[in-house]
Amino acid sequence: MVDAAGSLAKITRGAGIAFAGSAAGMLVAFLGRVIVARLGTEADYGVFSLAFAVLSMCAVLATVGLQEGAPRSIAYARGKGDSETARKVLSLSVLFGLLASGTLCILVLCLSGPLAAGLLHDASLAFPLRVSALCIPFFAMILVLASLFRGFDDVTPTVYFQSIMRNGTFTVLLLPVLLLRLPFENAFYALLASLAITCVSLGVYAAKRLPLRLWVRPSLLADPVARELLLFSAPLLTVVALQLALEWTDTLMLGALRDAVDVGLYNAARPLAAFISAPLAAMSLIYVPVSAGLFVRRSIGELHTNFLILTKWLCSATLPVLLILLFFPVTVLGLLFGAEYAGAAGALRILAVAFMINNLFGPNAATLVAMGEVRFMMWATLAAAGLNIGLNAALIPPFGMDGAAIASVVAITAVNVARCWKLHSLTGLRPLSRNLLKPLVAFVPIVCLIYFTVSKLVAVAFWMLPLLLILGYGILFGSALLTRSFDEQDVAVLRAMEEKTGVKLEFARRVLRSLLKG
Repeated sequence: MVDAAGSLAKITRGAGIAFAGSAAGMLVAFLGRVIVARLGTEADYGVFSLAFAVLSMCAVLATVGLQEGAPRSIAYARGKGDSETARKVLSLSVLFGLLASGTLCILVLCLSGPLAAGLLHDASLAFPLRVSALCIPFFAMILVLASLFRGFDDVTPTVYFQSIMRNGTFTVLLLPVLLLRLPFENAFYALLASLAITCVSLGVYAAKRLPLRLWVRPSLLADPVARELLLFSAPLLTVVALQLALEWTDTLMLGALRDAVDVGLYNAARPLAAFISAPLAAMSLIYVPVSAGLFVRRSIGELHTNFLILTKWLCSATLPVLLILLFFPVTVLGLLFGAEYAGAAGALRILAVAFMINNLFGPNAATLVAMGEVRFMMWATLAAAGLNIGLNAALIPPFGMDGAAIASVVAITAVNVARCWKLHSLTGLRPLSRNLLKPLVAFVPIVCLIYFTVSKLVAVAFWMLPLLLILGYGILFGSALLTRSFDEQDVAVLRAMEEKTGVKLEFARRVLRSLLKG
């Protein structure tokens, strides 16, 4: 097998930074969500979730696909030694982002009343939508500016600004609203202020720290690079927008077909389940530019190796979390949101399975983007989004939030199958390696036996959950040892983790080497 130690170590180190920052950001964001939920009723939280869904979709649309297109284009230009094109991509990305986000801001401001009353059947959404419209330029430019650094294999601005600062500022600004018992509408002002502060801070940082100087001039719009960048990014915009539609369609259609209470309950379950896919999202930040460089050099064997090893580690990191959410959803929801959110337990179980399926198929979307297969990505995601909308329309009226969760499972599975089929047809790659599947044969029956035994003897309290999670990781590691499910590249991953964290893992590396030799 091709020696993938160099690029694998780079991805591991970058993904480690991204995941640590993303995890911290998600935890702070989740705390913010909990505060918002406790500021008002389930219906108030539902209104906030609907407004945030509209904001998120508009902000991504305002990036014009550059959130993914710019890093890939910069990395591709760097791979060819063309620094002038890379510099133009930087400046054009900022120009396009400013123009598109300003246009969408004005559009949503003008349509906030009709959108609230006509589409979402809730006139109380008009004010949140107006505030969300003002948020769009700030949110979009955060996404664009952070993505530019990824073209230089640097994920730290994404971590520090997009993940931690944005979410942390919002949570801090919510605290006086909670402590002083201010009206619920102040949560929206806190959101606007947090995005504005983060955007300005990141703009100053980018002007000083980007490897190539920004040269934002309107005359660049006539440059041939502008056309090439848009032609590459436009299909990616469709892909990203449709992926966001897959994420937020459930929320919007629950608001249209049910009520704000169901939306509030569902949006307690979804962020919890989404934590399972956080490592995949973090890994993709650095995986795309590194893999694009491998593809330019036609290092397909190295690309295969990285994909399989990272998928195995990804699933190993998240499988015990899945089982906690599957077995104890009421306990988790009660601890974080309160007993009144226990009704979302069924949706939490279903959504947790959906996000784990995402992990099992590995970084197939990121690999196809790195290979330039954006048109296929666009059509595959369009089909999945259409399937999701159809299933939501059919399942939400009779089954409510559980129907929305089932629609997500089917759509996520379908789009992953399509992507993996395409990846296999192009490169022969299959995501599910033997060393990923073998430990599961031993792990799943043991964990299920322990769960059913413990549940008959004691009532699991919230303080037991961390202990059960640690036990799950221990059983999974033991299953991997028992089935000898390790590869040579696992040693390279451990070494990269050791270099980045400073934690000595020599004993673990010796164990792996002895197993590989045996």
